[in-house]
Amino acid sequence: MADAFNPPGVAVPFGAFSNAAWQPPGRVLHLAGQVGVDEDWNLVGPGDMVAQARQTLENLQSILRGAGGEMDDIVSVIVYVTEMAPLMAVHEVRKEFFSEPYPASTLVQVAALVKPEFLIEISAVAVIPEERIPEDRIPETRG
Repeated sequence: MADAFNPPGVAVPFGAFSNAAWQPPGRVLHLAGQVGVDEDWNLVGPGDMVAQARQTLENLQSILRGAGGEMDDIVSVIVYVTEMAPLMAVHEVRKEFFSEPYPASTLVQVAALVKPEFLIEISAVAVIPEERIPEDRIPETRG
């Protein structure tokens, strides 16, 4: 888990995130932006950002599990949304997947994502302890 914190002198976050997070020991894994589709590319929750947020976080969780990681290994996320109205409900969903201290987070409202039916996209950076990484997932060291 990241050593996340909210230092004095800046506003305390209003949602499920922290202002900063130290990178713990381990391998850094960059997770590509995920959207609310299942493994067969079926959109989960058309028109429902909260349902899409849950599926998006489940996708990130699946990727992490494949690398020996878990959601608490995420140190930062970037969240892209097409509207701000459901934001607090999305933060409640995030609390189902992240525990305190929450990862650092950036939120960006965009005009659209790659497909108009996508309402949220989340990318992440995780640090996974080396002892949890499956041997077939350990990258080769290049000299």
